Amino acid sequence: MATHAPRRARPEKSLARYAAKRDFERTPEPQAAQAAPAPALSFVIQKHWATRLHYDFRLELNGVLLSWAVPKGPCFDPQEKRVAIHVEDHPVAYGGFEGMIPPKQYGAGTVIVWDRGTWEPVGDGKAGLAQGKLVFKLHGEKLAGLWELVKIAKPGDKQEPWILFKKRDAWARPLAEYDVIRALPDSVIAKPLGRIEDREPREAPSPAPHAAPGAALLPNEPAPALRAADLPRALAAELPASLAPQLAIAATSVPASGTWSCEVKFDGYRLLARLENGRAHLFTRAGNDWTDKLRSLARALESIGLKSAWLDGEIVVLNAKGMPDFNALQNAFDSAGTAAISYFVFDLPFADGFDLRNAPLQSRRALLRQLIDENAPESVHFSADFAADPASVLESARALGLEGIVAKRADAPYASQRTSTWLKLKCHSRQEFVIGGFIERDGTSSEVGSLMLGVFDASGALRYAGNVGTGWSAHAASSLRARLAPLETSASPFAQAIATSRWSRRAVGTPHWVTPEVVAEVRFRDWTADGHVRHASFQGLRADKPARDVVRDVVRDVVREVVREVVREEASPPSLPTQPASPAGQRGASAAHRVGSVKVSHPERVIDAESGLTKLDLVRYYESVAPWMLPHLKGRPVTLVRGPSGVGGELFFQKYAETSAFPGLRELDPKLWPGHPPLLEVPDAAALISAAQLNVIEFHTWNSLAKNIDKPDRIVFDLDPGEGIAWSRVQEAATLTRALLAELGLQSWLKTSGGKGLHVVVPITPRLGYDAVKAFSQAAVQHLASAIPSRFVAKSGAANRVGRVYVDYLRNGHGATTAAAFSVRARPGLGVSMPIAWEQLGALKNGAQWTAATAREYLSFQKEDPWAGYGAARQTLTVGLKRLGLKATNSPTRAPRA
Repeated sequence: MATHAPRRARPEKSLARYAAKRDFERTPEPQAAQAAPAPALSFVIQKHWATRLHYDFRLELNGVLLSWAVPKGPCFDPQEKRVAIHVEDHPVAYGGFEGMIPPKQYGAGTVIVWDRGTWEPVGDGKAGLAQGKLVFKLHGEKLAGLWELVKIAKPGDKQEPWILFKKRDAWARPLAEYDVIRALPDSVIAKPLGRIEDREPREAPSPAPHAAPGAALLPNEPAPALRAADLPRALAAELPASLAPQLAIAATSVPASGTWSCEVKFDGYRLLARLENGRAHLFTRAGNDWTDKLRSLARALESIGLKSAWLDGEIVVLNAKGMPDFNALQNAFDSAGTAAISYFVFDLPFADGFDLRNAPLQSRRALLRQLIDENAPESVHFSADFAADPASVLESARALGLEGIVAKRADAPYASQRTSTWLKLKCHSRQEFVIGGFIERDGTSSEVGSLMLGVFDASGALRYAGNVGTGWSAHAASSLRARLAPLETSASPFAQAIATSRWSRRAVGTPHWVTPEVVAEVRFRDWTADGHVRHASFQGLRADKPARDVVRDVVRDVVREVVREVVREEASPPSLPTQPASPAGQRGASAAHRVGSVKVSHPERVIDAESGLTKLDLVRYYESVAPWMLPHLKGRPVTLVRGPSGVGGELFFQKYAETSAFPGLRELDPKLWPGHPPLLEVPDAAALISAAQLNVIEFHTWNSLAKNIDKPDRIVFDLDPGEGIAWSRVQEAATLTRALLAELGLQSWLKTSGGKGLHVVVPITPRLGYDAVKAFSQAAVQHLASAIPSRFVAKSGAANRVGRVYVDYLRNGHGATTAAAFSVRARPGLGVSMPIAWEQLGALKNGAQWTAATAREYLSFQKEDPWAGYGAARQTLTVGLKRLGLKATNSPTRAPRA
């Protein structure tokens, strides 16, 4: 039988870019060599944590791996269109690569093989690739069925974007029901699954989900542009006489779940246009009619051809660089030069007899784009959205000097209120303020030198928010003085007394109080602790917003209202959903989902407004980390921190269950705590998931096991930084604590707290009682505080720990608890208490580096357990007690801490 020598590895033309980007003497990645033809074409999806997490989708063709970077990864839901950036071809050998790409190398970071298998093109794969439309079948360990890649790149694009999506077949599943990225996050090399088609055979295509009115607007596959004539008659309705705009919530990040589109946050005035019988009327967000002020824009909108409609957008004036200029917009009104104003339209709530408010956003915008592209005059523009992750879009907006971006849920309806489906992410802090007074400029009484700013609180009182003394010209300063003069009053409009010792270098004299009805737009760096703006700069006056509507634009304060609304919904009797089902087949807001055997009620409820994570996200997180977390819970009394209203609402601790309200949790022997109901234990994954379904956010555990309830088997030192402490000082404190413990003969382990600090944990043999262990921990902390008083403090209280790290030893008393490893913390961002190796301390950025959104992804890349030796540690306090001058005692302590 003839044999063939293996093909010699050599760079090929198609792999030239791959080779040019890599130094193969430094990176362990495979060399650039084309492979010989194989009987079956392979595919691989590699999970790559580089600058940010993404998925590398690779299909073997022509002896190489065609490659796309997919930021959000694949999804079984046909409605989830995932951006896929076409990158350089990779060698076929790369399909088996897992490991670390070294720093300063292209793609530096960690790579695992998330899925692998074979693929087959539908039709001619090479022709489909050339035409930008590649349909194919996957046979993997996680993915199967029909998929499609569609090229959407335009001439001149620096990158080559495509769209990856699942075709409708027996394998298609709504994202609300199943998220393969979260359900199966690990390497298939470390944890092989076998072919999914062998594990879960599909016999027939699933029926298409029922689509409510409005859902039909979103095509399942790429389709011709929509027209008003194509809209379903079920949406027919009379034109509303008025329409309140949908408002966005200020946020620091976009939620991890759902499909979001990003638009530019324009530096202008919000404007709604109503067309009736072809005639346009223009309204501000407060409902003021500005048609006469913007006559040329009204005529331009009438030329689009809509007979009846509501359009939602923002008016701006573009400067010479094509950027929105807020000052120029004001000048346009002041000089009656409104012909320079442009209208960027971003939504279409109503069109030619059809009420589109319950249709998905992306469907409304598809129709809007068609109308504007075909008919709009030069002054009317479609507000484009960007096919990239929000972080990248925000960074680009910042580089261009824009105000920020607005992220919107692609499947959400239009709601005339402030909602969490529109989120504004700002490049700089900026908002409206009410002017409550001014100080004249030094040397002249005809100009203002400083404006006194305020915001209204919930009671309607005007609260002082600092002052602004820059950002205007001499002409503008004079105009402001003239504008405010008629409003002068003898009494301060502010609810509190104001110290006027320092205003501005250009402002002198006593304050002139004014009636609070003029609104100013101000850009500033941040807020001080007493609620004043820092480093403020005046941007202009706003005529489109009533003064009484001006409140402090704080993320948490605003979104708590949304959380409370959701809680009230749960307390109300069940009713039919008022919104249509999403195109992905999601059920209404009250629909339940199953995680394991547990039915999750109100899965869509946002429990953390900062991250946007929902109750379902939290339950799925605990399901995913159960194998890691249960060793820290089993056999140990647990205290639960419940948050029925999310982290923005009331939280309460629960040490025991007076009823059987916690199915799956185990009641411990009542004799363990005489005089009290039985303590609780989380014995298995089902109990963990059940507790999360019942609004448990945090899990805290005792320092002793139930079988040795009075003899702790660990000591916890909680490092809690005081006000003004840099993170490097917290890292230093952990290192010094570890060194002291080593001097006392004890090995320690480290974990993040999930909040501001760190936990240093010492396993011990359960021989001594709580009194002795607590006395040891107290003496150790006091030794640290006395030896290095500039770094440590042993007394609790915020005043004591300013500029120092408080080491809390009180967690070592009888009945005291500490957040368990892998527990989420009930704080904005939902940080996670994560066990780490001491070698990781230097690279740690903060105590909440991992969150409920990122912790499980981080774990999927870990090859070794940083606490591998923890359970096997056998150490006592004998040496430590002696060196600290203490005596051991085994006297039991049953009195619990209050």
